[in-house]
Amino acid sequence: MKRALVFILFCFAGSVAAQRAALVDPTRPPSAAGESNAREAARPRGPQLQSVLISPTRRVAVISGNTVVQGEKYGSATVVAITEGAVLLRYADRKETLHLIPDVVKRERRTDDAAHSDKGISR
Repeated sequence: MKRALVFILFCFAGSVAAQRAALVDPTRPPSAAGESNAREAARPRGPQLQSVLISPTRRVAVISGNTVVQGEKYGSATVVAITEGAVLLRYADRKETLHLIPDVVKRERRTDDAAHSDKGISR
């Protein structure tokens, strides 16, 4: 009986500790997952790509709270292209790419056919 009581108290203590721990939302973007203030301070303060909407008839992006359409002006830049995860801005003297999730660059995945053709295997 004493062992059962100790076991129940041990389980109760563990559940209280688990409830006190901060819960982290696994669906939040990496930038909102609890970065330190130092990293936030080091972030560039330029335009930030916040959202992209692509349909068969139009391409729209939200940059720093402003909605822009492909071909439209954003400040002194022109929105040249809107893709799934990035927007290309053209200024008078340079081009700038804004990424939806900074520090993440999408790469094309190789198919099995491409991998086998590099090795000289034919089907």
